[in-house]
Amino acid sequence: MIFAILLMDRPGTGDLRIQVRPEHRAYLAQQAHRMAFAGPLTSEDGQTTVGSLLAMDFANRAEVDAWLKEEPFTKAGVYEKPIIHVFTNMWAQKVGFPPAA
Repeated sequence: MIFAILLMDRPGTGDLRIQVRPEHRAYLAQQAHRMAFAGPLTSEDGQTTVGSLLAMDFANRAEVDAWLKEEPFTKAGVYEKPIIHVFTNMWAQKVGFPPAA
């Protein structure tokens, strides 16, 4: 089941995000096989990170919650309360996603 996970940063955590980013990326890499997509959300300047958006495959909400509890940005206090919903893709992707960085 694909879950859409919206994670907005707490105000004033930009430096903390940069500090914890290597640990965060390593944690995500361990679950790359589950990801439909993942990446940062930015302000309109395209540079300032304000949160993250992930779509990941988990068996149920309890698995999402357990995974998120151990996520480094969560543990460090970067994220505010997550918004999590089951996602059903009803549109065949044709355009819109740049190559993964």
